[in-house]
Amino acid sequence: MEVISRFFCFLVLGAFLILSSCAQKKDIVYYQNIDQFSREGSSASFEPKLQPDDLLMIIVSAENPEVAVPFNLYAVTMQGATETAASQPRLQTYLVDSNGEISFPVIGAIKLGGLTRSEAMTKLKGLLSDYIKNPSVNMRILNYKVTVQGEVNRPGTYPIQSERITLPEALSLAGDLTVYGKRNNILIIRETEGKVTTTRVDLTKPEFFNSQFYYLKQNDVVYVEPNKTKVNSSVIGPNITVAISAISLLITIIALTTR
Repeated sequence: MEVISRFFCFLVLGAFLILSSCAQKKDIVYYQNIDQFSREGSSASFEPKLQPDDLLMIIVSAENPEVAVPFNLYAVTMQGATETAASQPRLQTYLVDSNGEISFPVIGAIKLGGLTRSEAMTKLKGLLSDYIKNPSVNMRILNYKVTVQGEVNRPGTYPIQSERITLPEALSLAGDLTVYGKRNNILIIRETEGKVTTTRVDLTKPEFFNSQFYYLKQNDVVYVEPNKTKVNSSVIGPNITVAISAISLLITIIALTTR
């Protein structure tokens, strides 16, 4: 009887652990009570600011294409290691250095760090006006990317073509959170002017729509922590085979002693 009592105690304990690990609705559902939430319009005007290590493509054009040629440098890329003559020209890219500057043809060093893309293009147009009548400038950030890690279905680094992405969009690119991801404690790691900052975002509450972290910046890292269920399963998991063997042994003993 003592063996039977221990066996049933084990079953009760196992059932308790399973029930206690079950997630509640408030821990799973996104944007709870969003119908009662009024979103401010400030975030809609978001535009990323240029920062060190950004890689820019800048194209200068004018009514007379010839006058714009000196401001559009081309780099030569070999098509194959054994080919010496065949090559394909492409536009030169500009790296924003640690001082927030780029080295631009004819003009020289130009500080663009801290400016939005629109502000940077306006500044370049002003400088080019000394050389070109009615210049046109097109600029694009080539290395705009975000990284999503942790309890998502497809963790990785994702290049962003539009230069603007929201936190929900980034998580969707990564296949959304797994059932083990903590939705109320998303970690965002961001580097601004050489300083790394961190913040926590609660996806279960719609207030984060007004947060400065609703839109992600280039090179942001998003980390989704595992919930208690995943942590507990990682501890129990290696011992599950032993537990099953123990239960099988107990059942066998009970069957033999009750004959």
